[in-house]
Amino acid sequence: MEKLLIRGARLLDPSRGVDGTGDLLLAGGKIAQAGGTAAAPDARVIDARGLAAAPGLIDLHVHLRDPGFPEKEDVLSGCRAAAAGGVTGLLCMPNTRPVLDRAETVRGVLAKAERADARVYVAAAITNGLAGTEPTDLAALKAAGASAVSDDGRPVENSALMARAMRRADELGLFVTSHCEDLSFSAGGKVNEGEVSRRLGVPGIPAAAEDCGTARELALSEAYRLPVHICHVSTATSIAMIRDAKRRGAPVTCETAPHYFALTERELLKRDADYRMSPPLRTEADRLAVVRGIRDGTIDAIATDHAPHAPREKKDFQSAPNGVIGMETSLAAGITFLVGTGALSLSELIGKMSCAPARLLGIPGGTLAPGAAADLVLFDPAQRWTVDPAKLHGKSRNAVFKGRELAGRVKYTLLGGRIVYSDETDGG
Repeated sequence: MEKLLIRGARLLDPSRGVDGTGDLLLAGGKIAQAGGTAAAPDARVIDARGLAAAPGLIDLHVHLRDPGFPEKEDVLSGCRAAAAGGVTGLLCMPNTRPVLDRAETVRGVLAKAERADARVYVAAAITNGLAGTEPTDLAALKAAGASAVSDDGRPVENSALMARAMRRADELGLFVTSHCEDLSFSAGGKVNEGEVSRRLGVPGIPAAAEDCGTARELALSEAYRLPVHICHVSTATSIAMIRDAKRRGAPVTCETAPHYFALTERELLKRDADYRMSPPLRTEADRLAVVRGIRDGTIDAIATDHAPHAPREKKDFQSAPNGVIGMETSLAAGITFLVGTGALSLSELIGKMSCAPARLLGIPGGTLAPGAAADLVLFDPAQRWTVDPAKLHGKSRNAVFKGRELAGRVKYTLLGGRIVYSDETDGG
């Protein structure tokens, strides 16, 4: 593997409190030097003046749709999209066909990922078939390579079963992520319940659906002192409850997604199913609460809930499945709507999208420290670009930021020192 010298970048490494100009020398797939001026006459040189270099993003919430839904996405296409967005590691969810509830299916995904442009970690199912009734063999799933467990796509409705799974996962060192939703509130709903649902004349999903699910997970975490990570937080009340639980010392963490800090339910007035996801876009008050939660540390990480669907599925507003894609736009959305508005510094954003996710999942990554794997992203934080779904790298086109001008363009993504994305070869 050739040596690579990245010259004169702004080095952003929140894991070590680094934010300053310097060189990065990569050798043997690892970071050999970070900072200062590197001398390596035999290295290939990338002139990175004007660019920022950061640890590769780690996305804690991705639906690769593999196995079972190749028309939507597969491991390789999903990881190509990841690389184009600066994502070098991702946690894939279990709602595939078959469900990731058996050791052999987990091993199958990881085998495919050996040839991919990002590191794939697996969240295996908590219950067989995601049916919520019979627990999976968590030890066998861990032995097969699973890093986390979740029934994402739906909640584990049985509280006692969820508590037992949390306890067993904690014993095994598995990360527990939870889709918090009370299905009795949300059944049949299409968008957030409120002014927009009334104007559209469609059933709404009240904030209480998420809030009641969140409250259940917080109660279990606090009562049994067991860790749980709450997915895609979108409501002001859930954020307030999580904040309070953290103050009491509950071992709870959470994530949100760019669409929840950037957009509101008013996007649905277009009657475009690409703006439908679960949980749905909420009110402006909820959006502002998400931003506050990111700023004050209540929200630990920013993930995407990347959920590809074939274009034909998204044509009809009423019948379309929920879900939007987001790995290729997440960094730019963070720069545009958080850094650009003064809510976060660029270094703080990288912390939420790289360092914190690596720490939460307990995986290597999230650092530019010498000796670490050379997984990193080079980007121009000032370059503006317009999101064109036709130019994205996954199989699906349901991009929630389509047609929007964003700031922050990925120029290179490196995985183990290998360039897996370059906008020079991508027409950029």
